[in-house]
Parts: sequence; structure tokens; C-alpha cells
Amino acid sequence: MEYTVKSGSPEKQRIGCVVVAVYNPRKLSPSAKILDKACDGMISNLIRRGELEGEIGQSLLLHNVENTLCDRILLVGCGKEKDISTSNYRKINSTMVSVLKNSGATEIASYLTEVPVKRRDITWKIRQSIEAIDAELYQFNQLKTDQKPPRRPLRKFIFSVSGRGQLMDGEVAVRNGMAVSTGIQLAKDLANLPGNVCTPSYLAKHAIAMEKQYPKVKTTVLEEKDMQKLGMGSLLSVSRGSRQDGKLLAIEYTGGDKKQAPIVFVGKGVTFDSGGISLKPGAAMDEMKFDMCGAASVLGTLSACAELQLPMNIVGIVPTVENMPDGLAIKPGDIVTSMSGQTIEILNTDAEGRLILCDALTYAAKYDPDVVIDIATLTGACVVALGAHPAGLLGNHNPLINDLLNAGQTSGDRCWELPLWDDYQEQLSSNFADIANIGGKGAGTITAACFLSRFTKKYHWAHLDIAGVAWSSGKQKGATGRPVSLLMQYILDRLEDSTSNK
Repeated sequence: MEYTVKSGSPEKQRIGCVVVAVYNPRKLSPSAKILDKACDGMISNLIRRGELEGEIGQSLLLHNVENTLCDRILLVGCGKEKDISTSNYRKINSTMVSVLKNSGATEIASYLTEVPVKRRDITWKIRQSIEAIDAELYQFNQLKTDQKPPRRPLRKFIFSVSGRGQLMDGEVAVRNGMAVSTGIQLAKDLANLPGNVCTPSYLAKHAIAMEKQYPKVKTTVLEEKDMQKLGMGSLLSVSRGSRQDGKLLAIEYTGGDKKQAPIVFVGKGVTFDSGGISLKPGAAMDEMKFDMCGAASVLGTLSACAELQLPMNIVGIVPTVENMPDGLAIKPGDIVTSMSGQTIEILNTDAEGRLILCDALTYAAKYDPDVVIDIATLTGACVVALGAHPAGLLGNHNPLINDLLNAGQTSGDRCWELPLWDDYQEQLSSNFADIANIGGKGAGTITAACFLSRFTKKYHWAHLDIAGVAWSSGKQKGATGRPVSLLMQYILDRLEDSTSNK
């Protein structure tokens, strides 16, 4: 998809379709009023007759409107003008695309950028529009034999800005939006691949390909023998049950000064999770291919950073394994030794994500990081607690927590803080080892984070539990690409802060 920005009056746009807003109840936006005046009140007459109330999700497509140069005009309902939220703005753009993708129009001029959203500027609206448009158009057809693209697919969106003074900011927003959206799509593509294709070796090959694609990216792949030398007994205990060798990927993007401490992202990469000896129920087990969505989001985020050539240092660490019930698989009651030297009693082999993350988090200390953020589809308890809207957030550094919360609000890819109190640590006590890998029935998301916190005492750390937001089930089953948008907003906010402080 091609995106660009332009200033100009809507009735003068010689294009396939011009898109304007209508607010509830039956109120025309400024651009809709201009079009209405050009066509001698045709639009307002239709609105008065009840063709469109202006509610979110409504639309009305008009053809060959007199005294305009466009082929079509699409009126999109936006709800009450003063109550348009981040999520509603995305829904408005999604409605636009759902109508237009089969309309025959190929080039679109969108005036939805004039829709007011509290405390959001034109650059924010352009970025959100691009993400919403690409999300609506996304399809995963790589493994289908019959791939029929639309006869006349959408190929270009032009976002309206109010004057030439906004053109430069608009162009920057387009560039950022396209990079973030491409990162989201990469995360979706990797996660949607089946477990027999997207294996630890597949992720390693993709990480190596990134090194070839981007000059500032360096990829290191640790094989099982390398991890054995480092003492990663916790991670290796999970991979033992699979015929696919486990790996640890370290992708370094060096866009900043050599002395700049990096932001480190650690993404859980369980390419298929059977539960191991503690076998999961068969229903919906196919969705356990999504247990590597944390890894996918790290790769998507790094790809976006490299595409934008951001002047920052960022490291992505991906511990990647399969969790299978082979004869060599770990058993409940087994005790393993982590890279940190702490011993872990395995009470449930389906709590494997924390076993691979803890060694990766210990490994992260070698980069002398500014902050470390791990991203993982870690606990079903997070889905119970928060549902499918925010990711769970816990950590040991309040400024980092606040930065992520704010980035979530800005991006619309939200997270919600849960307490990481010492009181919960007692649930991880073991009679036979330093720590147990589960903490009982209560507060599962919190005790999982408590487990990880034992390995993050050397740096500022935050944990994102994305179990409820990483994919959708049911008819629209598929990866969401979250939290790439959140992570990229966090990075861009950090970049903006560092630039303004100079």
C-alpha cells in the first residue's frame, strides 16, 4: 500500500473516492460541508431523509456526485463529535476500508484526519489510520493454493492535512506509521505460520536474514552446545523433549552511539506448546502455535526500528524451543539449574515459558542494558484477569512502568499494571530447590512475574504478559501483532525525550 499526505479542498480531488466524516446526530464535518455546498445540498438532503445518522460503523457510498471531480464520496459515521476515543478512531478507519476494498476504487483521499480526538494531533491520526487500514486489509494466504486477490485492490491512500505547514510532519508520520505497520504484519505472519513450519530453526533463519537486510543489525545464534557451556540448564530442560533443537537468538541493532546503553527486549519463542508431560487439553491446542508471539513481536519491533534507522541501540533476545512430551522431556518433580545458578523445581511442565525466559533474562545482563522488557504469552491467568483488551504489566522500576503505560494509552495498544509485591514470592517456595516454577492457584500472572523477578535484579525490568492480546480465537482466528505498536511507541517516546533534552 502507498501512503502520502496532501493539502487541498475535497471537491477538487480528481480521484477514485473522497472520504469524509458525519457525526451523530446527522452533523456534517467541515469537508463534508464543502462537498455538500458544491453539489447544491445533495448530501445534507440525504442525511435529513435518514440515510445516515452518523453512528460509528455506519457508512454511505455515493457515486458521480455533481460538481465534484471524484468518482465516489464515502460518508463515514463517527459517533458524537466530542466523544471520539482512540479505539473509535481506528474503528472509523476500519469501516472506511471494509466498504472500499470491494468498491472498485483504487486511490482514496481521506479527510478523516480532521476528525477530532482529544489530545491527539495530525501525526497521531495518520499513524493510527495506517495501522487500522493495514489491519483491515491483512490476510494470511501464504499456505492456501487458491489465492484470488481483489479485481481492483486498494493501492493508495492520501491523507488530508490542513495546510502546507503540516506536510512535513505528515510525511514523518507516514514513514513511522508504515514502518510500525510493517513490523506488526511481520509479527502476524510469523505467529500465523503453523508449528511444523515456524520452528526454532525457522526463527533463527529469519533473524539471520535481518542481518543481511539491514546493515546495522547483527545476529548471533546460540545453539544447544553454546547454551550448555553458559549453564542454561533451565532453557535446555524444555527443549530436551523435542526433536527440534532449542536456540537463543540475539539480534543487535546499533543505530546509536557506542556508549549508549541499549534497550533490550526478550521475547518468549515457544513455537509449539503441548504442555509437555503436563499435557494440555486437546481442544484448541492448535492455538499453541501462537506461544511464540512474544518472539514475533520482538522481531517485528526490531524490523521497524531498522527500517526507520532510529538513532538508538536496541537488542532483541529470543529464547526459542518446542515444548513436547518426548521420553527425554522434563517431569514434574525434576530439578534444573538455571544460568544464574538458582535451582528450580519443576512442578508443572506447562509452565515452561518462564523456564526459558529466566535464562534469557540472565543472559541480557551482558549488554549492560538501560532497561529490559520481556514479552510473553505467559499465563492463562492473565486472560482471566484482564480479558482481551490490555496486556498485563509488572516490573521493578516505576519510571519504566509509567512509560509503558503512557505508550499504551498513546498507541491504543494498552497494558495494565498488576502488583509485584514481595508477599507473593512465598508462593514459589520449594522444599527441594531454590524456587518452584509455579505458585499455586491464586494470582498466577503475578507469581509468574515474581519468578522472573528473581533473575532481573541487576537492571530495570518490566514484564508484559500478552496471553490475552496476542491472538484472537473463533472465526477470526489469527495473531494480532500486539504489542509491536506499544513497543514502538515506547521507543519513539524515548527518542523524542532524548532529543528534547539535548
